[in-house]
Amino acid sequence: MMTLAIHDQALAKPGPQQPAALRDYDSVRRAIAFISEHWRRQPTIEDMADAAGVTPDELHHLFRRWAGLTPKAFMQALTLDHAKGLLKGSASVLDAALDSGLSGPGRLHDLFVTHEAMSPGEWKSGGSGMAMRYRFHPSPFGTALVMATGRGLSGLAFADPGEEASALADMKSRWPRASYVEDPAGTATLAQRIFDTSLWRQDQPLRVVLIGTDFEVRVWETLLKIPMGRAVCYSDIANRLQAPKASRAVGAAVGKNPISFVVPCHRALGKSGALTGYHWGLTRKKAMLGWEAGQVGVN
Repeated sequence: MMTLAIHDQALAKPGPQQPAALRDYDSVRRAIAFISEHWRRQPTIEDMADAAGVTPDELHHLFRRWAGLTPKAFMQALTLDHAKGLLKGSASVLDAALDSGLSGPGRLHDLFVTHEAMSPGEWKSGGSGMAMRYRFHPSPFGTALVMATGRGLSGLAFADPGEEASALADMKSRWPRASYVEDPAGTATLAQRIFDTSLWRQDQPLRVVLIGTDFEVRVWETLLKIPMGRAVCYSDIANRLQAPKASRAVGAAVGKNPISFVVPCHRALGKSGALTGYHWGLTRKKAMLGWEAGQVGVN
């Protein structure tokens, strides 16, 4: 079972800042108690904040400062702890997913992809000082361009025959000041992790690194919540971000997703469920959705 250590900070000794510190601590304590009791229904950050008596933004920053991780990350850790316990027994992947408050095995897999966003400074610098490793590899959806830093997978693109140079230039434009070096062996290992479903293991999550504006990263994080084998409209994503009029902005952010397939932008549809376009080709988008539907059927 997961344990959570809360940094005592100003609680250690009495002082003039102790009342504020105690209020902050109490808010975090109430949030932890609420999440621990209700994680199975996967409450929203708004629900957690309401239980803690603070705003969602305040809770996010307080929780991270006192507990060392975000409220969402804590809830995901509790969910995985429970799922791992079930999987060690006789439970199937589907049973473990449903018993953990998730919609299905695809959703459980999504939690096994951990991610972090690069800092605003790194984003503004265009990746200056960053060493980017890359290589093209075969995949179920054609040639895949895999890119990585020392922190994890940072790019995944696709190319039709003869378009490899164009795909590489497109991805390099996202980190114009980074240095690039071909790494066949290292990126091959990542490619295998991505496309070989037998390697999708909860105890070995695939780490991805996102670089973009705050809004873009929020859209990409929302994409990670869409269960495998399902799809949502841009307007659904906008509503989840509490920006109902931002469907076009959501569509633009989806199109800029630097880690295709892993961050499942192919699961985002246009108005009324239309497939609309896809940065790496509509045929490839259809193939991905069909492939995932088959995977869910197998589970």
